[in-house]
Amino acid sequence: MKPLRFLITAGPTREFLDPIRFISNRSSGKMGYALARTARRYGKVTLVSGPVALKPPAGVTFVTVTTAQEMADAVFTRFVEADVVIMTAAVCDFRPRRVAVRKIKKDSFTGTLELVPTVDILATLGKRKSHQLLVGFAAETDALEAHALDKLRQKNLDLIVANDAGAMEADTNRVTLLYRDGRVERLPEMPKARVAQEILRRITALRT
Repeated sequence: MKPLRFLITAGPTREFLDPIRFISNRSSGKMGYALARTARRYGKVTLVSGPVALKPPAGVTFVTVTTAQEMADAVFTRFVEADVVIMTAAVCDFRPRRVAVRKIKKDSFTGTLELVPTVDILATLGKRKSHQLLVGFAAETDALEAHALDKLRQKNLDLIVANDAGAMEADTNRVTLLYRDGRVERLPEMPKARVAQEILRRITALRT
């Protein structure tokens, strides 16, 4: 099989209120980093990562970002050259409308934080894709498969990996794979390194 060019995202984003404070999420980046390490066996890997406490995998092109817009810019500029795009990152859906230049003092805060949507990276890729195999992730707290199926359809994905949100900081994961053709595959709980192997085996099979 011809070596593949992978573009993988991992970790959270941070959306700042002021120079000190930000909103974010619990993503550890462990699943995305495991996928990047495994994908090296199949070709060239670019990993775009939000802020995490993990060492960058050896042998990959490593790009660090902080905000959703920075991640979008990094992904969009590299998308056209990718064969497989795996969007593992937990990108914040909202950001503060205004970012204060100085630290917001407690006595000056109105008690209301106005938020606006961030760019929907996955949906944009779904509209732009041509030859790329596009894989998304869905971390949910309820109705896991139903929400993942909606995301698969709405964002024009080829495959979506669904897992309970409780796995975000864990070393293991139990995932359900939902395919564009309607197949559903439920994998048992296993270490994230093993989950990455199983996911990559299926992705490469889709490319043959």
